[in-house]
Amino acid sequence: MSNLKRPAEEAFDAVEGLSPSSKKSRIDDYDKSLTPASAIANGAETREGSNEEKAEQANGKNNSNEVKDEEDDDLEAGEEVEVKAPIRQAAPTEGYDDLYLDTIDRNVLDFDFEKLCSISLSNINVYACLVCGKYFQGRGPKSHAYFHALDEGHHVYINMSTQKVYVLPEGYEVKSKSLDDIKYVSDPRYTRQEVLDLDRKPHVSRTLLGKEYVPGFVGMNNIKENDYLNVIVQALSHVSPLRNFFLLEDFSNAPELVKRTSILFRKIWNPRAFKSHVSPHELLQEISLRSNKKFTLTQQSDPVEFLSWFLNHLHLGLGGSKTKPHSSVIQHIFQGKLKVESQAITARADQVHDRLRFEEAADVQSSVSRFLLLTLDLPPAPLFQDEQERNIIPQVPLTTILAKYNGVTAQELNAQRKRYRLQHPLPPFLVFHIKRFSKNKFVSERNPTIVTFDACNLDVSPYVEPDPNSHQHGEPIWYDLVANVVHEAVRNKEDVADSVGEERKTWKVQLRDKATDEWVVAQDLFVDKVRSELLYLSESYLQIWERRREPPPGKGKGKA
Repeated sequence: MSNLKRPAEEAFDAVEGLSPSSKKSRIDDYDKSLTPASAIANGAETREGSNEEKAEQANGKNNSNEVKDEEDDDLEAGEEVEVKAPIRQAAPTEGYDDLYLDTIDRNVLDFDFEKLCSISLSNINVYACLVCGKYFQGRGPKSHAYFHALDEGHHVYINMSTQKVYVLPEGYEVKSKSLDDIKYVSDPRYTRQEVLDLDRKPHVSRTLLGKEYVPGFVGMNNIKENDYLNVIVQALSHVSPLRNFFLLEDFSNAPELVKRTSILFRKIWNPRAFKSHVSPHELLQEISLRSNKKFTLTQQSDPVEFLSWFLNHLHLGLGGSKTKPHSSVIQHIFQGKLKVESQAITARADQVHDRLRFEEAADVQSSVSRFLLLTLDLPPAPLFQDEQERNIIPQVPLTTILAKYNGVTAQELNAQRKRYRLQHPLPPFLVFHIKRFSKNKFVSERNPTIVTFDACNLDVSPYVEPDPNSHQHGEPIWYDLVANVVHEAVRNKEDVADSVGEERKTWKVQLRDKATDEWVVAQDLFVDKVRSELLYLSESYLQIWERRREPPPGKGKGKA
């Protein structure tokens, strides 16, 4: 061995036989152009050749019959054993286009909840597992969906933004028409003709389990205390121009509040739903964020306060202006004009009768304000019981409390006497808030007065200032009821004897089906029919009325 040492003065390349031979790779590099079957065959041939070489080397050393396997040789040479990752494919193997599609479970799919990864809680690039229904982020080799596919054997995923379906860990896209129903449930889309037929043709659909339901009249999940939001969303989804706008327009670049409202409206009217109810969870999360947790799913709020906030923020999200009138679809549908006349009231001492005398100022100040809803005041509830020692529940017609806007009835507030009257043009939809609850420093009170009304033929012409250019004087202006939000008080301790208990507020909404001219009452997940003659028996709190279209010339006037 000493004669093989290289003298220091000689160059390394000058000595023959001392240059180290390059180590031969035992495993060929993976050729991406090969198919999986050919790659496996080539790998087998390579392994057979390497085993033969090792056997020959073993026989030439010390005449030993011991043969080492490939893993031992790798470890002695200082090499690590490489574990190959699953092969990524751009397309499915020929003849296996529907591989893994039989593992999809449509019964566990629920796309109503917020699109957040169940591990990282990120809302970016979210995929839903079509086997278990969970959300995961990404589909790359280091993503949560990728590891879920390896760990659980769940291979089919849908991108919640693009509605494309992929198979993991291979990573190729599945283009099968058998998945169209899942894509439609995730993101329903409608044609203009389908939207026009919603109010014209009655339609009954069936869920996966065969249960019948009517699109547009489905239950809404009360996650904890969000029934105040459910009734408002249900009512607004039956305002035809607003519904059609959210069903047909593309809101992919709109603010998140507008986008989630559109998605919920489209799911309410979905004729191919897997279940007969929807959940407002996704919209609720955005509302809680935008309102600084003023409206949440864990604490009950007032429906009218939420409606006012919701309409104003939808108006701004749709590009509406705070100063320009009718700058969004919200104002086109609900905004009207109100004429307000104010007179100052002064108190003077009457020395003759030794008392104060209140006098109105001679000048009357007139102004015009805009509104999205009108507040109606109920008469005070009686303080005493009747002869049968029962509380008296008074009744008052809707036209009586509407007299606040006839321009004659005065309202006194802050040393001023005000009179109100509507002005032309009237909005296509009028929203009435029947004020039932009042608060003072000590207690919150509820007025149980029943408001009686007819669901059709509300004439609002007595409350509108005449304008010959807009409407012929003396002709009625008909409005028909679309939605009626009602309040119901429930005692928390009904089963305890001699216990008064505290009242808990619950909310329902009564909706008119224009296709069948029938009424439906919805309370959370429960939906049932109700007779129109019984609508006023509940404590109405919020009403939406639609203006009846004027009949064509020559076909009569008044009721269309």
